[in-house]
Amino acid sequence: MQSQNNNLFIVLIALVATIGGFLFGFDSGVINGTVDGLKLAFNSDSMGTGFNVASMLLGCAVGAFFAGTLADKYGRKTLLIVSAVFFIISAWGSGIAASSGEFIVYRIIGGMAVGAASVMAPAYISEIAPAQQRGILTSIQQVAIISGLFMAFVSNYLLADLAGESTALLWLDFEAWRWMFWIELIPASLFFVLLFLIPESPRFLVASNKKDQAQKVLASLYGEKEATDKIAEIHDSLASDHHKPRLSDIFVEKTLRVRKIVWIGIGLATFQQLVGINVVFYYGAVLWQAVGFSESDALMINIISGGISILACFITMVVIDRIGRKPLLIIGSVGMTVTLALVAFAFSNAETTADGSLALGDYGTLALISANAYVFLFNMSWGPVMWVMLGEMFPNQLRGSGLAVAGLMQWLANFAITMSFPIMLATIGLASAYGFYAVCALLSVVFVIKLVQETKGKELEQMEG
Repeated sequence: MQSQNNNLFIVLIALVATIGGFLFGFDSGVINGTVDGLKLAFNSDSMGTGFNVASMLLGCAVGAFFAGTLADKYGRKTLLIVSAVFFIISAWGSGIAASSGEFIVYRIIGGMAVGAASVMAPAYISEIAPAQQRGILTSIQQVAIISGLFMAFVSNYLLADLAGESTALLWLDFEAWRWMFWIELIPASLFFVLLFLIPESPRFLVASNKKDQAQKVLASLYGEKEATDKIAEIHDSLASDHHKPRLSDIFVEKTLRVRKIVWIGIGLATFQQLVGINVVFYYGAVLWQAVGFSESDALMINIISGGISILACFITMVVIDRIGRKPLLIIGSVGMTVTLALVAFAFSNAETTADGSLALGDYGTLALISANAYVFLFNMSWGPVMWVMLGEMFPNQLRGSGLAVAGLMQWLANFAITMSFPIMLATIGLASAYGFYAVCALLSVVFVIKLVQETKGKELEQMEG
């Protein structure tokens, strides 16, 4: 009975932490319904609007880096609380902004919250979950992210429908697009309140020499006897001189050589973006219209892709602690290589119509099936598994710093892929752009086979750096 109570408590704690993932998805998705409102309110050109949309990604990079480093000083729970405050400030400020510059400041604050939540939620869950349940609990983060995206799309649609259009006035004489941002205040405030009801990470408490507090937390999670043994294991896994974790731990002692495990974390974080998933997310409707689908069909394809993504994540949750992380990454990489190559092949055979758009003709079905298979494979593998591995692969001494560097690179790669796609579209074309993502997926196969070590079933104290 004690074990069942502990399991329930652990699951509830994990669910609270994954609200950060939900806000990550909601904050990323809400912008899609507000673009027309931003253009009208701030009288911005296409470049200005583009930066209004992309500015959040820069905040994400900053948030991920500083959350990882500051979490070693102030705690995982503390940084999650700070991210909740930033979500609240950003949601309110983005809706009330009177100028483009003001809006960008609030979106960057929101980006910092997203970046912090993206690295801290999986790290926190990894540090409270038993080894045999760590994969399934941490992969809930990806389901939460996609659910947040979906709810943002639904919320945007309902508010625009209620007002007539996103730029029309709604309640209290504010435009509907402003209310799209303010809806986020509800889950953000809930996240803030619930975080005060969960404990601090026991691994952080031991590293901060707060063993009595760590004993209480571990006893509530695993029972008294297990808590005593676990504290000794955590203590022995830290630096021999028992200094507190710090950013310089990413280097091999007394050298400027970055530890191999940190490079592997950077590789995982970067490859997750280089396979082009956010091109499908950020440019999905535009992309399908560019190859001949109607706007209505393009939006429906996006909805189908969302449903496929959630299904894939649930499959991963069921199998990740059985078959492991590395096999899922390899299956995903091989599958994405094939499906991306098929999409590129279909696009390369498209014909240009009189109005300059592309018509896929007989290759339309191939492109549609391959693209949705690619989305499924990503969300069954690299989508959730990368975050699971980043949260657990680093030794206790290195976890905060390793996440800081890997998280920074993940968001910088996201920004680079997002900003480069329109340029690639205009210069080398759609087929070559997808060919590039296919090559990156192929390289990721080699990377995983050669360098990534399995972490399934291992205690965090067994991770080597």
